[in-house]
Amino acid sequence: MRTLFTSESVTEGHPDKICDQISDAVLDAILKVDPMARVACECATTTGMILVMGEITTKSYVSIDKIARQKVLEIGYDRAKYGFDGNSCAVLVSVDEQSSDIAMGVDNALEGRAEHVFDIGAGDQGMMFGYASDETPEYMPLAIALAHRLTRQLAQARKDGEIPYLRPDGKAQVTVEYRDGIPLRVHTVVVSTQHAPDVTLSQITEDVLEKVIRRAIPAKWLDDETRYLINPTGRFVIGGPQGDSGLTGRKIIVDTYGGYGRHGGGAFSGKDPTKVDRSASYAARHAALNLVAAGLARCCEIGLAYAIGVAKPVSVTVDTFGTGVLPNDEMARLVKMSFDFRPAAIIDRMDLRRPIYAQTASYGHFGRLDLDLPWEKADHVKILQENLKELERKGQIRC
Repeated sequence: MRTLFTSESVTEGHPDKICDQISDAVLDAILKVDPMARVACECATTTGMILVMGEITTKSYVSIDKIARQKVLEIGYDRAKYGFDGNSCAVLVSVDEQSSDIAMGVDNALEGRAEHVFDIGAGDQGMMFGYASDETPEYMPLAIALAHRLTRQLAQARKDGEIPYLRPDGKAQVTVEYRDGIPLRVHTVVVSTQHAPDVTLSQITEDVLEKVIRRAIPAKWLDDETRYLINPTGRFVIGGPQGDSGLTGRKIIVDTYGGYGRHGGGAFSGKDPTKVDRSASYAARHAALNLVAAGLARCCEIGLAYAIGVAKPVSVTVDTFGTGVLPNDEMARLVKMSFDFRPAAIIDRMDLRRPIYAQTASYGHFGRLDLDLPWEKADHVKILQENLKELERKGQIRC
């Protein structure tokens, strides 16, 4: 049976991604001087304006206005003719402290209050999912992996001056054809890129095809029937915040698995690691990746659910979609034995109170072989294998 699956990615100049990057740049700046800070930083942007808002409790001071402007300039919006300029845009800041009602449960978890020991409670209720697949070396679904490669190459061609008329906003979409669940070929590639007004569509098409698509996507996935759609509207001059408003957390599928796995709905950027929307999603990805790396499943999805102020997740689920060496319920028993999903344990295990987040705010939080991210390490393979033998020895599972 043949099926199609499509995922998209966006460049760092996309208005939503501008907001994600500003939010995480503020977070990193605060964590650099105050690792125990509580940060929930949101951002919105539109023509000529940035609004930074949220709840931040910290002993430090950072210039949010300066951070926002610097990030916009780094992205490439540094002159008025691009429709947005970090030098001259308005930056509004509206920030308050974290609610004391929330802080009470985070500072001392329900379990700690009952047992008179300290533990961090989850910063909110919610569901988080982590996914991994053996389709690619980065343990990601092929469509989103290729889409990210396209947008990164598109941005690189602009920054290097190889395609000098490109501007920061852009997006890509890749449709992969599967046969019986195995990726067979790339069916369709869509690239839309902001550009200078005086360049022709034929020039854009030629340059993007040769200097972006063919460099980003390995030739083995392309064939004579692959369809290419480059700037299909015919013109993309007005882009960035001038063309569309932006908002932190509006690209959560781009940030994760391109729609291939479930998503609990919580965004990542601008949140410190006591927010399980972020840290537990990273922990779920870490567990799923290690299960696949250990050869226990070809693909795997880990589901976690939390109650606010409670440390231990209220549920841990595993779905290997029929590819696992164990039934899902037994796989979940192995996962719970091998990974501690309490927020404090996740933070300590991955050393998450560091300024490491701004680098994840564009081109995905997962599958980043270019970054040294703790949740992308296959460092629990041996633990899983040892625990598997122990559970089998006790008769609690059967391989």
